Amino acid sequence: MNRWLQGVLVLGWIPTLLVAGGVRWFAPEPAAAQERTPIKVTRIYTGEDGKTHAEELEVPLMQARATTELSEPVPVTSVQFRRNSPDYFIDWHTAPRRQYVITLAGESEVEIGDGTKIRLHPGHILLAEDTTGQGHISRAIGTEDRISIFLPLVEQ
Repeated sequence: MNRWLQGVLVLGWIPTLLVAGGVRWFAPEPAAAQERTPIKVTRIYTGEDGKTHAEELEVPLMQARATTELSEPVPVTSVQFRRNSPDYFIDWHTAPRRQYVITLAGESEVEIGDGTKIRLHPGHILLAEDTTGQGHISRAIGTEDRISIFLPLVEQ
C-alpha cells in the first residue's frame, strides 16, 4: 500500500508539472516577424542595340520609425494626372523624358523590342527611360479607363 500511495502522489505531480512548466512544450513555435513586401519598379531603357529593354529594380528603403520605411527622395519636376480610354493605343514611340508612371486604376501594357509585354496594373510603378531608339508600344487592356500619374525626373 505504501508503494501504491507513493506512485499515486508521484503521478499526481505529472499533470501539475505539465500545466506549470510543460505547456510551452506543446505550444506552437513563436511567429517570426513577417518580411515586408519590397517596393519594385519596372525600368525600361534603351540598350546598345537601340531597342527598349526592361529590368525589375527593388527600391532601397531605410527604417525611419518602427512602422515606417522610406527611400531616398527622388527629385521630380511636376506631377501630371492622366486618363486613357479602353481604346488607347500608341504604336512605337519613345518616352518624352525620364519619368515615373504609376498606375492608379485600370490596366494597360507596354510592349518592348523583344516582344515582351509588361502589364501596368493598379500599384505598378514604371520608370520610363527609353528616350531614344525604337521605343515601345503602349495599349489599353480591358474595358475600364486607366488612371495614372506621371512624375518627370529632374535631369542630373
